This record gives sequence, C-alpha cells and structure tokens, in this order.
Amino acid sequence: MNTKASIRFPTLVFLIFFHLSLVSCRKKISHHGGNGFTLDLIHRDSPLSPFYNPSDTPSTCLRNAFHRSFSRASFFKKNSLATNYTIQSDISPIPGEYLMKISIGTPPVEILAIADTGSDLTWTQCKPCFDCFQQSAPLFNSNKSSTYKTVGCDAEECTSIGASSCLRGNICQYQMGYGDQSYTIGDLAFEKFTLPSTSGNNIDIPNIVFGCGHNNSGTFTNYTSGIIGLGGGEVSIINQLDKQIQGKFSYCLIPISLESSFSNASSHINFGSSATVLGPNVVSTPLIKKDPSTFYYLNLEGVSIGNKTLEFKSSKISHIDGEDQGNIIIDSGTTLTLLPNDFYLSLESTLVDVINATTKDDPSGTFGLCYESENGTIDAPMIVAHFTDADLELSPSSTFAQVEEGLVCLTIVSAEDVAIFGNLAQANFLIGYDLVANKVSFQPTDCTMY
Repeated sequence: MNTKASIRFPTLVFLIFFHLSLVSCRKKISHHGGNGFTLDLIHRDSPLSPFYNPSDTPSTCLRNAFHRSFSRASFFKKNSLATNYTIQSDISPIPGEYLMKISIGTPPVEILAIADTGSDLTWTQCKPCFDCFQQSAPLFNSNKSSTYKTVGCDAEECTSIGASSCLRGNICQYQMGYGDQSYTIGDLAFEKFTLPSTSGNNIDIPNIVFGCGHNNSGTFTNYTSGIIGLGGGEVSIINQLDKQIQGKFSYCLIPISLESSFSNASSHINFGSSATVLGPNVVSTPLIKKDPSTFYYLNLEGVSIGNKTLEFKSSKISHIDGEDQGNIIIDSGTTLTLLPNDFYLSLESTLVDVINATTKDDPSGTFGLCYESENGTIDAPMIVAHFTDADLELSPSSTFAQVEEGLVCLTIVSAEDVAIFGNLAQANFLIGYDLVANKVSFQPTDCTMY
C-alpha cells in the first residue's frame, strides 16, 4: 500500500503555544495535591528555547508570529468546513509558540515537543525511523521500555483515530497528513507518561495512547520530536487524563509588549484542581461542542467601542448543522484575532471615528488599520468583546501593538469564513477550560504576577 496516498483529508496541526512569560518575582504556582498539577511551558523565543535567536528583534518576532496566524487561520477554515471527511488533529508544521518537556516509557525518556491546543494526537519520532526529520535528541526506542504496548486494530482507540490501517499483524497504524505535504505515520501505542510537575513531584500516568512515528517528514525542526495534543478530541491528553484532571486546564498570557522583559522565565499550564478559576470578577461563557471536536468554540454576540455596540453577525461564517452558536474559535496558538471581513470593516470604521491619530499604511500589507506613533503607543479606546454571559474588556495594550518603529497597528484583522479569538486579546486573563461543565472562565489578572 502506498502510505502517503492513503492519508485522508490533510488535517493540519497548528502549533499552539501560549504567550506566557513570567517575572522571577511571580507568585509561585504550587502543587495543590489531589488532582491538580502544573507543568512548565517554554516560549519559542525565550533564551531557554532551542529556537532562540538573539539577533531577532521584538518586531521580527511579532511579524513572524503574525504570519503564522494567517497560515493557521486558513487551516482552521479547511477543517471546520470539511464535515464530510474524517477529521483528526489539526497540526501545522509551522513552528509553534511553546514547548513542553515530558517523559515517556519505563525507564522514562525525556522528549521536547510542541504543546498544541489545536491538536489531539500526541506523537514522537521512534526507532526504527525509516524516513524521519532530523532531531537533536535521541529517538525514542520502544524496545527499551517495559511499559510500551501497541494498540490492536479492533481497539476503540484505533477506530477513533480514523486514518488508520493494519499492515503488520494486529498493530494499529495511524496516518496523519499535513497541508504542506508533511506527514507522520507510525504505530498507535499505550505508554506511561511522566509529567514533571513544578511541585517537584513527578506525575506518572499509565496507558496513555500516543503515536510512535516511524515515517515522519516535512518542515519540522530538529529541536523537537513531535506534538503534545491538548485539543478537545477523544485522543487528546486532556481527555485521556480525565480521571486525573476532570477536564480542567488553564493558562495566563502576558501582554506581548512585556514579553521581552520576562524572557528568562518559564511559563506554566495548570491541570485539574490547580486550573480552577474562582474568585472576584470571574465571568464564564459556554464552551460549544461542534465538529471537529478538536477546536474550542465560543459564541461571540457583539463588540463594543465606547458607547457603540456592533452585533456580531456575518454572511461569511458557516454554521455547522444550521446552528448559530459557536461562531468563534478560542485559540492560544493564533497570535492575532481574526474576524470575517464584513464585520471587521464595521469595527475598523468605528475605531477610525474615535481615534485621534494619523493613520498610516502598513508596508507589509498585513494590517488593515495602523497609526503613526513616536513612542509606540496611541490613545486607543477600550474594546469590549461580548461573549454569551461574559463581557471581556480588552485593553489597548492587547488590541494595538507596535509592529515596527513608529508604527502601531490593530491586532484584529479580517479573514475569510473563519473567526478566531487569538492570544493577544487573551492577554492578562487567567483563562480556565472546563470540558465537563462545558464552559470557559476568564478572570482579569496581572499575568506577570501570576
């Protein structure tokens, strides 16, 4: 069988990583015991990351992240509209924003992989690797692990993957293709995962389903060995750890303008009881379940600028099953917020009417609304996003960014047929996902102190 030809609809994995860089004096996140634990995330542009390039300016890093947003948006659009296909994880080989260290096997072997809330299947390159991309760390050798066990072809885990086959006895082979012709093919297996909690106590989780990739190729870098899937699908780590974390995880994103000041600190993602978002000023909105289940959908009702509210409706948004609920994807891996062009034009026009500054074209053509600025800021209004039951005040530091010297641009841009609430707009909120209660909670927080 031609394995490449057998790959179904090319599901693209967008490498998501939360924009979290923390100050050294931040409040220590503690291990809460019971079902809660916290892991480190390493921002791709931090000195702790193998991607770190000291010659890159903040503007360069911003531009690169912005371009990844548009690539990711096109993939979201493809996957959300392709309901007639078997849809698996949404993976893009474009380098993501955050990396996560975990260990797999017995004895444990550490791997550095891309943390991705837009992806379900966790996988790593394995020996023997017949056609693989270069990686700095040794390949995982399943023969040396006493807890490795392949998944059978008739197992529920195999059928839930969708794009699978049986070529070597009763071993489930997964096949996953990417939009740029990158791919990963390998054995679906059970293995023990060891999660290095910041409490100092490692968390051992047996029988996690993952992909042991023997044929992997494309535009992946040599610094990572695979993907850690944090999406909403059946085989994601979030759902596989359901007994331990009860469907809860959270993160807190710092404003991008402060990121370079805290680049030496690691970020964190909280699971289980550690991820519960409680206290004053918490607002919650329903988490809408739709196909594909990988993505996290919210319902945006409108956007306010000053005393003017724009109802969010667009002829460009395709509603699955004829429902109007769940019209925007919340994604920590997309830097910009993307809105359908017809609604975006109304938003831009309203902003132009209230901002007293000189407009200027973006030379790169990336942004629709930009202003001249000598100090990197403008007197911009507060933008309020009205989700169902939750109004979020988006500060000007999150909605306008200096993209190059003397140029400040709106970080909300137009897109076709897709709406994404990106990570810049999520800055300075502690954001908690509860997949059991089907809600996302937001608490205004100084994320540099969290």
